[in-house]
Amino acid sequence: MLGVDADAVADLVDANHILARRGVLDGFGHLSARDGDGFIIARNLAPANVEKTDVMRVAFDGTVSAGDARKPYLERFIHGAIYAARPDVGAIVHSHAASVIPFSIARGVTLCAVSHMGGFLGAGIPLFEIRDTAGEDNDMLVRDATLGAALARSLGDAAAVLMRGHGITVVGVSIRQAVFRAVYTEVNARLQSEALRLGPLVPLNAYEARRANEANDSQIERAWGLWKSER
Repeated sequence: MLGVDADAVADLVDANHILARRGVLDGFGHLSARDGDGFIIARNLAPANVEKTDVMRVAFDGTVSAGDARKPYLERFIHGAIYAARPDVGAIVHSHAASVIPFSIARGVTLCAVSHMGGFLGAGIPLFEIRDTAGEDNDMLVRDATLGAALARSLGDAAAVLMRGHGITVVGVSIRQAVFRAVYTEVNARLQSEALRLGPLVPLNAYEARRANEANDSQIERAWGLWKSER
């Protein structure tokens, strides 16, 4: 793509394949990377099938680059709104991971860091309730800039935001960090669900979560190298 960093495009393609292979994304879900005043993201395509030629550039307001007639993801407004609100965010993953969704609909339980690999989740993550913005009559999809902005407000300065009955959106400073977080959010959700079957939960405290997150961030390349080699 003219004017877009080739390494970022390559990482974006690899990230799609990694998240598909690991079951975080299936035929749906998507991820993006910041690119100046816009972002790069695949065209409307199943993540496992994304190649370099499928990558397109989109402005924060959801407008596709001039001359690109390919169909974009409907929920591209998730990405643009978060980038506009969070200058620290360099990449975003939106998934419908089945292990995570129960935490968006069960009352009295919060997805939180229960394993050191989920340290970035800290004491919990916020919940986006689409009805607060779209009203009762909605299709659960973040299909416009107004809903995207509402989601970004719910995210705040957190690493992720649950979307009631829909999925989760995870952010990172880079594609590799966002992928790492998306993978281990799904793992953490499975561990937490299993632990709750056994008895009361003992999550990481604030100190443990912060220090585990710092340690894990220094090891992302180790995980990325493994996941990229898995074909």
